[in-house]
Amino acid sequence: MNFTNIIKALVVLILLMSTAQKLDAQGNGLLKEKDLEYLKKLTKVVLDSSRIYSGQIISKDFGPNNTGGTLIRPGGRDCYPSFWIRDYAMSLETGMISKSEQKHMLLLTASTQCNQTWITKNGSMAPFGAIADHIRIDDSKPIYFPGTYDYNEQGTKEYGMTPPYDDQFFFIHMAHYYVTTTSDISILKHEINGIQLIDRLEIAFNVPPSHEDNQIVFSTEEYRGVDFGFRDAITITGDLCFPSILKFRAAKELSSLFTRTNHKDKAMFYNKVAEKIKKALPGLFLDHRGMLLASTGKSKQPDVWATALAVYYNVLNGDAQTKASEFLSEAYKKGLLSYHGNIRHILTSDDYDSTTAWEKTSVTKNNYQNGAYWGTPTGWLCFAIAKTNFSLAQKLAEEYIIDLRENDFRNGNGFGAPFECFYPPGYKQNPLYLATVSCPYAVFESYRNFLKDH
Repeated sequence: MNFTNIIKALVVLILLMSTAQKLDAQGNGLLKEKDLEYLKKLTKVVLDSSRIYSGQIISKDFGPNNTGGTLIRPGGRDCYPSFWIRDYAMSLETGMISKSEQKHMLLLTASTQCNQTWITKNGSMAPFGAIADHIRIDDSKPIYFPGTYDYNEQGTKEYGMTPPYDDQFFFIHMAHYYVTTTSDISILKHEINGIQLIDRLEIAFNVPPSHEDNQIVFSTEEYRGVDFGFRDAITITGDLCFPSILKFRAAKELSSLFTRTNHKDKAMFYNKVAEKIKKALPGLFLDHRGMLLASTGKSKQPDVWATALAVYYNVLNGDAQTKASEFLSEAYKKGLLSYHGNIRHILTSDDYDSTTAWEKTSVTKNNYQNGAYWGTPTGWLCFAIAKTNFSLAQKLAEEYIIDLRENDFRNGNGFGAPFECFYPPGYKQNPLYLATVSCPYAVFESYRNFLKDH
């Protein structure tokens, strides 16, 4: 063997060793196999406890589930006695919801889509095509606004003058996931109150106010809508980042559905809408550090959840993605991002002032959506950090699992994890909260499968 061939052989050997080390370091993904299996089982248990079976009564204040099928609420025990669209849609990728359950909840959501524009008793407007924030289990009445179970009292200014902007896009996700996983394309032509499902999806897509040129969702302070239900107690105005990311995905999903039904022009149209959002979003919201701002108006603060989700959906890519990943990694190392693997909406260094995390909110600091720690976005953050620092992402994921194990509701009285959110030393909100485990599990499982396929 001559010298050149020896060099070539050494290069090949080094590359093989590097690949082997990388695979060994990553293993099956962001979580160890035993931890992923633990999370899978816990998610299934919490999901089971979140089901409301037909005829079942879950609260003395409400009647039985009269919708004709199983519903999935945001958590177990006696909290949330209604069907919330976004929480359910955010749990679909667990793969733990049957075809019949999906179909029932999809058609129920479609049947409660607002059939005409009207103004509530409290002065807010429910526009034609709006999707409910949540649906009552006893009489299937849609509640388009957060903050109440009362159909007649819904729509106070505190929760926006229009329904939240995200549910329309989650409705599209429900339909896309159902069609993709069941291959039941015929449901798109199914008529609900005289309107085909595919038409209802398009109507819903166009409900949130958006700029005609770049398709970015926006709001005014005088006519505000909640940008994302996981912060409905926060006032956020101007051009809106998070719902625009959801709109990006919804446009991609509509494009996919129209491709399946051989409507090439519409498939191309919605793909162009997604491209416009992707192109416009960094210029509007990206700060010098690599973080996306929540908005351009009130509460225009660096948004941890939106930044991570934009990386996860590949709305941010290239240098912008790398910069975001590196900054989130540094924030995590400095202790500004998380506590026990759970994530704040705002970095502790980016609080608006000493009295509040967000600029404008009805919630006291370090409670609920105004500074508490949530498990829901942990998977997105791990994915984003892994783009530039895989071992650090694994560390964050491990901390999340350790906290779940230590506080697992199955440990006995006094335990309640997964909680909706918490803040040390003693604040904890809503035990057996589904999105806290379902959203991270879906990311971790997807990441593991991606590594196996590649």
